[in-house]
Amino acid sequence: MEKIVLGLGMVLVIEGLVFALAPSRLEEALELLRRIPAEARRLIGLAAITLGTGLVWLAQSLWG
Repeated sequence: MEKIVLGLGMVLVIEGLVFALAPSRLEEALELLRRIPAEARRLIGLAAITLGTGLVWLAQSLWG
């Protein structure tokens, strides 16, 4: 449970930095995302899930 809270905290820090330091860039990024077809966004999301799961598994194997 400790690692889940740590991970969520890190995500919030990174997301907060984007909103605080580059709000106009965030709007540009959202506009670019709107131009990508839904199926491509879905594949990007699945790739991110796969990569994230792999990184968590690797971290657990090395340092867990």
